[in-house]
Amino acid sequence: MDGPPEDDLCSICHGNFNVPCQANCSHWFCGHCIMRLWEHGSTFQTCKCPLCRRRITLLVPTRASELDRHSPSVAHTLQQLETYNRRFGGGSNGLIQKIQDLPFLLRRLLRELVDPQRSLPLVIRVRVYITMILSAVYMLSPIDVIPEGILGIVGLLDDFLIVLMGFLHVAALYRSVLYYRHAGT
Repeated sequence: MDGPPEDDLCSICHGNFNVPCQANCSHWFCGHCIMRLWEHGSTFQTCKCPLCRRRITLLVPTRASELDRHSPSVAHTLQQLETYNRRFGGGSNGLIQKIQDLPFLLRRLLRELVDPQRSLPLVIRVRVYITMILSAVYMLSPIDVIPEGILGIVGLLDDFLIVLMGFLHVAALYRSVLYYRHAGT
């Protein structure tokens, strides 16, 4: 989604979205509202989503908000979002957080890979494709670290771990693209 659903409202102010941004938990908020929530808590740590209580480590504003930078209030909110992302968006806190962020980042990456209007750096595209191809080749090859024929269902564990590591690598690449795209704007 390039923006919040048409009939949705900000869950903090219960009004129409002003500088809408999507958190890594896939919920949408007004940029100003989520920044006020963060400032009222501890500014030394991430804020939690008011809906699902997950830690917010990345806030991605819509392209329409990025284009409306000439407005002083929008520019200030975008600057706050960039500050937040600089502090907390560079990486996830741990493996659990990375796994929780995986669906959000992979959905956005897939949309960006298939949309010709979006520009993803060629190096990132190549690394994503190579990671996906190597994971598929390993899963389909007869060579296994833990053979399925001997250990049955337990033998699928190494295949699952290889695919999970591939997805985590791809998500980390895309997170860094989002971070640098919005921090450098």
